[in-house]
Amino acid sequence: MIAKTVMVLAAGLGTRMKPLTNDRPKALVSVCGRALIDHVLDRFVEAGVKRAVVNVHAFADVLEAHLERRRDIEIIISDERARLMETGGGVRQARKLLGDDPIFVSNIDSVWEEPQGSSVLRLAKGFDPARMGARLMLADMTQQLGYEGAGDFTMSETGALEFRNDRPAAPWAYMGVQIIDPFIMDLEPLAPFSFTRVWRRLSAEGRLYGAALGGYWMHVGDPHARQAAEARLAMLAASP
Repeated sequence: MIAKTVMVLAAGLGTRMKPLTNDRPKALVSVCGRALIDHVLDRFVEAGVKRAVVNVHAFADVLEAHLERRRDIEIIISDERARLMETGGGVRQARKLLGDDPIFVSNIDSVWEEPQGSSVLRLAKGFDPARMGARLMLADMTQQLGYEGAGDFTMSETGALEFRNDRPAAPWAYMGVQIIDPFIMDLEPLAPFSFTRVWRRLSAEGRLYGAALGGYWMHVGDPHARQAAEARLAMLAASP
C-alpha cells in the first residue's frame, strides 16, 4: 500500500442537494440507509487506509459528531468554518496534516461498484511519484449515472491525461478519487481555489495521469441522482 492517508473533501455547501441539505451537510445525505461519507470511507478502510483528514464547513458540528462514531479509521478534522476553501484550497489548508508521503484525495458524492476488487488499491499500485504529480480515477462515460457533463479527459495507453478542452466530448470522467504527491500543493497559495488549477499545471508538465475505475460510478450530486443510485443498488442487492 503506497498511501495510508486520505483527504476527504466534505466541506461543500450541498446547494444542489437541497432540500436534503436543509438540516445536514451533503456528506450526511444517505444512500440506501448509509451516509455518503461512510460509503466513501468504507472503500478506503477496505483498501487498508488508516487515516482520514476530513474538512468541514456547513453543519460542521453535526458532521464531526457523526464521524466520532467510527472506530475503524483515525479521523482528523481540518476546520473550514471560518472560510470555505474549495477543493484545491481545502487540501492546501490541510497540508500540514497530510504528511509528505503520497495521499488519496476523495470527494464525498460518489458511490461506485468494484467488480474487479479494490479500485483504490489499483489506483495506488500504478502511482509513481517520480513521474506523476497526480493519478486520477476515471469512469467510463458509458458506465455512470448522475454526471451530466460531456466527459473530462482523454487518456493515452500509458495513462497520460489530456483535458477535453474544446472537444465536444471525452470518453473519461473524473469520478472524485485521486492519489497525489502532496508536494504539488506547496506551490499554491493559502486561498480558495479549484483543484483543476493544479491539474492544469501538472498536465503542462506531463505529470497528470489517470486510471480506469473498472466499475460503475454513481455521482450523487442532487436528489434525483440519489434516487437513481438507490434504485441501482437495490436492484444489485436483489440480484442472485
